[in-house]
Amino acid sequence: MPRHGFAIHLLLVLAAPALAADHWPHWRGPHADGTAPAAKPPVKWDGASGQNIRWKAPLTGRGSATPIVWGNSIFVLSAEETGRVASEAERPKPTLDFKRNTTAPKNYYRFHVSAFDRETGKPLWTKVAAEKVPHEGHHETHSYAAGSPTTDGERLYVSFGSFGVYCYDLAGNLLWSRDLGRLNTRLGWGEAVTPVVHAGRLLLNWDQEADSALHCLDAKTGEPIWTAKRDEKSTWTTPLVVEHGGRTQVILNGTTRIRSHDLATGEVIWSCSGMTVNPIPSALKYGDAAIVMSGYRGAAAVSIPLASKGELEPSQANWSFKKATPYVPSPVLVGDHLYFTEANLNLLTVLNAKTGKPVFERERLPGVRQFYASPVYAGGRLYFTDRDGVTVVLKPGDSLDVLATNKLGDSVDASPVPIGERLYLRGEKFLWCIGER
Repeated sequence: MPRHGFAIHLLLVLAAPALAADHWPHWRGPHADGTAPAAKPPVKWDGASGQNIRWKAPLTGRGSATPIVWGNSIFVLSAEETGRVASEAERPKPTLDFKRNTTAPKNYYRFHVSAFDRETGKPLWTKVAAEKVPHEGHHETHSYAAGSPTTDGERLYVSFGSFGVYCYDLAGNLLWSRDLGRLNTRLGWGEAVTPVVHAGRLLLNWDQEADSALHCLDAKTGEPIWTAKRDEKSTWTTPLVVEHGGRTQVILNGTTRIRSHDLATGEVIWSCSGMTVNPIPSALKYGDAAIVMSGYRGAAAVSIPLASKGELEPSQANWSFKKATPYVPSPVLVGDHLYFTEANLNLLTVLNAKTGKPVFERERLPGVRQFYASPVYAGGRLYFTDRDGVTVVLKPGDSLDVLATNKLGDSVDASPVPIGERLYLRGEKFLWCIGER
């Protein structure tokens, strides 16, 4: 290699980690596991006094989708109820006859895709992806903008589920859109389809009360590549993509079975039973295994070898654990320690991820109440943000070590986003940037 070519190559190699640390392209971060070890956000802040609050930007509409960040742009999704009442003829009729605990609205909703300046919080652009009348309601704690966006650095991928899948360039220009049909969710509780992009393919989990499927689209064009039918009811889980043994696996949680689909074809490589109903937590990769859990009306966690084939039972897993697992939040790994909270409660359990044995169990986190957001690990610390917008910061270890408890003054269901020396939180009313001045 010529000397100047080698120098350029060396600069690119040295710059790669820094560039990766500047982005949060997926709701669980660049590694799809909630970790940002190179980030160093503050330990302490306060929304009332403004301590370490760099800026806050008002939000339109409602949403619980976690923001993502690429370069200087923060991308946020929301759904805004309009004052436009639909006529009887304009209101969509339910396509399935099953028990619902919610009522479809009568108004049109506007589905927003917005970009904010990362340094200042100023709006860069907002696009209305769709304006439609929902065919069913949602849980009182849910919203019509719950699936998070994702990006590959070239395009922004957005799913509003039944209201369309959209692809934009990073300047907000629409490149393509697709209608994959309605979702009919358990008890009409609502949707949360978070796209995953890998190697030019876009994956969307379409689990619902009937006709569940995993869709794989061409990320550049939106054209279908394959659809894998799934024997599942409603789930709200995000696929995990992993490479193992020369094959790319798409691991997706489910009530009936956890399944690993082949990215190339959609065929099932392996599956394992043992989850509870209503799976929401996403899988994590640990070494040569996938750790999967759920925690609604029961508790289940398993570690499954990625080299598995065919149909498995929990007894064939590396280990299984049947206590104190999360309902909505996903777990986070720090080294060999696996951290998760029970159901949506403030009770923390830590397992040895290699053995499945408890390090400690059901320790109460102080000052916090109930979690929907998933925890993150950044700069040697763990951040757990509850639905009241209170974040407890922990030092990882073999015992509970609380460093700070911080109040924001805005309710939070989206997961924290740590990048560099900043922490971004999407609240009900504001998008917050936390950082030392």
